[in-house]
Amino acid sequence: MTTAQSVGVGVLIGWLLILTGMVSYNRFVRQRNLVAESWRQIDVELVRRHDLVPGLVATVQGYATHERALFEMVETGAHPKDIAQAHGFEAMSADALGAALDGVIAAHPDEWARFREGDDKARGKLMGFFVGQ
Repeated sequence: MTTAQSVGVGVLIGWLLILTGMVSYNRFVRQRNLVAESWRQIDVELVRRHDLVPGLVATVQGYATHERALFEMVETGAHPKDIAQAHGFEAMSADALGAALDGVIAAHPDEWARFREGDDKARGKLMGFFVGQ
């Protein structure tokens, strides 16, 4: 191997080392930026969840109030029918309920057919329609 060839191989190896160093540096910078962006996304998610906490607390307090009232009613030992009547509810016989349902179905045959043939999402929407009737 001549001196010129040795110098050429040395220059080639030097350029390969420089190129490898540049590629590695760029990869490290890209990974550092990816990690920084991931931490920013975590901060955004934590702030979003922090903003949701008051609504969750209010919902739980509402349920707790409802359940407290329900337990107080049950605690009296009264018959459920008496408790319902005390709050203005009236019991309906199964025959009366069946007649009411038959009346709603007869009044809305197209919706009933869509309910029977529909998928779960359509049934959910139609269920809301029938409950409103």
